[in-house]
Amino acid sequence: MRVFDLAAALALLSRLPAPIDHAQVARRGARAAWAYPVIGLLLGALSGAVLLALCRAGVAPAVAAALALGVSILLTGALHEDGLADCADGLGGAAERDRALEIMRDSRVGAFGASALLISLLTRWSALSFLADQAPALGLAAMASAGAVSRSAMSGALTLSPSARAEGLAASQGKAPVWSGGLAVLLGALAAAALCGPGASFGALPFHVVGWGWLLALAAAGAFYFYAFRRLGGHTGDVLGGGQQIAEGVFLAALTAAATASQLP
Repeated sequence: MRVFDLAAALALLSRLPAPIDHAQVARRGARAAWAYPVIGLLLGALSGAVLLALCRAGVAPAVAAALALGVSILLTGALHEDGLADCADGLGGAAERDRALEIMRDSRVGAFGASALLISLLTRWSALSFLADQAPALGLAAMASAGAVSRSAMSGALTLSPSARAEGLAASQGKAPVWSGGLAVLLGALAAAALCGPGASFGALPFHVVGWGWLLALAAAGAFYFYAFRRLGGHTGDVLGGGQQIAEGVFLAALTAAATASQLP
C-alpha cells in the first residue's frame, strides 16, 4: 500500500504518467497524504535538474531559473498556481462564504488572482536566480527541498479541517489521519535538513537559518490555511494549492538568506 500511495500522489499532484487504479485512489483518499512531500521532492528535483543543466551550458542564471519554473509548471499542469489564483480571487473578491466559493469555481482570473500569481512567480524566480548564481547545484537542491517542504504543508492541512464543499476533488480525498500528516511534515523537515549536510557540492548551509526558513514556510502556509478555513468552513483543493505556493516562496526566500550567511563562493 505504501508504494501505491506514492503512485496515487504522483497521479494527483502531477501530469507524469502513473498507471494505477483510480477507483482505489479514491478509496485510499487523504491517507496517502504522507507521500505528497516525496512527490514534491521528485518534481522539484526534475525542475532543478533543468536549472543545473542550463547553468552549466552557459545560460544566465536568471534565464535558467525562469525556464526551470516553466518546467515545474508543466510537470504539475499549473495545479498549485491555479489554486493560488482562484483563492486570491475568491477570498479577496467576496465577503460571503458561498460567493467566495462560487468565484473560486470560475475559471477566469481576476485582479486579485493575477496579482497573487505575479508575486508568487517573481518571488520564486528571484530566489532561484540568486541561488543558482551562487552555485547551480544549490539551485537544484533548493527546488527539490522546497518541493517537499511545501507539499508537506498541504498534507498537514489535510489533517486539520474537513472539506468546505460536499463535492469536488478535496471532498473526495477526505481528511488525512494524524499519522499521515505528521509523517509528511517530518519528511519535509528531513528534506530541508539535507541542505545543511556536509558533502554537498555547494557546501552545507547554516542549520539555524534553514531551520528558521522551514518554520517560517510552515507558519506562513498555516496562517493562510487558518484564514481560509475560517472564511470557507474548511479546505478546498484551491486552498491547499494556494498554501503550497506560499510555503514554497517563503522557503526559497529564506534559503537566499542561508546562502548569504554561508558565504558561498
